[in-house]
Amino acid sequence: MTQQIDAGKRLNVAIQGGYGAFHEIAARKYFKDSELNIVPCDTFIDLFESVARGAADSAVVAIENSVAGSLIPNYALLSRSEFTVTGEVYLRIVQNLIGLPGQKLEDIKEVHSHPMAILQCQDFLEPLRHKGVKVFESIDTALSAKWIREKELKGVAALASDLAAGMYGLDVIAESVESNKRNFTRFLIVEPGRSAVKTVTAPLSNKASVCFTLPHHVGSLSQVLSVLAYYKINLSKIQSLPIVGKEWEYFFYLDILYVDYEMYKKALAAIQPLIDRLQILGEYRSGEW
Repeated sequence: MTQQIDAGKRLNVAIQGGYGAFHEIAARKYFKDSELNIVPCDTFIDLFESVARGAADSAVVAIENSVAGSLIPNYALLSRSEFTVTGEVYLRIVQNLIGLPGQKLEDIKEVHSHPMAILQCQDFLEPLRHKGVKVFESIDTALSAKWIREKELKGVAALASDLAAGMYGLDVIAESVESNKRNFTRFLIVEPGRSAVKTVTAPLSNKASVCFTLPHHVGSLSQVLSVLAYYKINLSKIQSLPIVGKEWEYFFYLDILYVDYEMYKKALAAIQPLIDRLQILGEYRSGEW
């Protein structure tokens, strides 16, 4: 994928998690031609705030996983921000059980990792649970690895990347323990400023992320989808999120693919009378996976 930011500049890129997290791997894959300064953030809220205050030029944000599903809070963070989606990257997620050098699987009494990683490894973890191994959620895969090294914790392992294992001097006790070997996470690249074509000119884009609200009456969503189909717009993702304070009303987040940019713009114009509010979160080039 062609990155959207000047390749000659050293980039400050915010990620959720510590050094060696899958977010860092995704950042280095997307910005492969640039020198990066990784800005670790404990939470996604911290990540958005780091970009907002200028501590990072851009951020890499996980938005969905092919096994565990959507990271719903991140849709809300994106909608409330004044950021633009300028790209996406898909990453094959390989989870490894890692621990202090010399540890074997039978030595492990606890496993720590991010909730999404735990969900991705249920087939591996369930037999361990039956043997009495405790599984604990943490804020990040790589930070779990760092904690094990810093505390020299024997009998404790983390689910994390092989990059994290190498960074923190840990051994891979069991490799590729994810349940589904086609385990992919989709990450969005976001930058400050809400401008749909801020860094990607119209002829280069073929995908858009948009969100809108709808009048609360029967058939409102189906009408919108029918219009998009009429204009040959391919809907690749739809996600609903409740509107706080308005029971049973929702934001709808759509990822749409198009071949003809002008036809796409006509489609957006055509749905305007059917919706209450439209936000174009970004227009960009779709990622390869």
